[in-house]
Amino acid sequence: MLQDPLTLYKLIVLYMLSRVTFPMTAAQVSDFVLGREYTSFLTLQQVLSELSDAQLISSETVRNRTLLSITGEGRNTLEYFKNRINGAIRQDIDSYLTENELSLRNEISVQGDYYKSTSGEYEAHLVAKDRGVSLVELTLSVPTEETAEAICDNWQKKNQKIYQYLIRELF
Repeated sequence: MLQDPLTLYKLIVLYMLSRVTFPMTAAQVSDFVLGREYTSFLTLQQVLSELSDAQLISSETVRNRTLLSITGEGRNTLEYFKNRINGAIRQDIDSYLTENELSLRNEISVQGDYYKSTSGEYEAHLVAKDRGVSLVELTLSVPTEETAEAICDNWQKKNQKIYQYLIRELF
């Protein structure tokens, strides 16, 4: 048995990230870990911070989402200590990822972010990907930050409909 519970929580996060081919959001990892009551929110935040500081995971913040990926060093560490994760926990993670892969992947495949351009306008940058390949990538210039934010929010909700419209109209 592990002496330090934080080590187990770190291994759980590394194992989760190693089992997917796309970055997961911190919220997705939290939903699983907290939903199974493995640990508390504050402890999980400490775990994510320590994994990032040790460069076992990488994190990138895009708008209001933090994207997490396992690094090469994280994979090496996991390979060395993987046997310290209880088989039932590994099975629980594998089942969760199998059952939710499509929704997890879709959530991360659609991204919208905005920034202020040098002209003073705001640019909403919208991307929809499938298996790492960009299906559509748009940049829209708009006059206000509120409009750019609304475009990004609506992109999350309506991207499939917009993509289908573009394909239908352009082909």
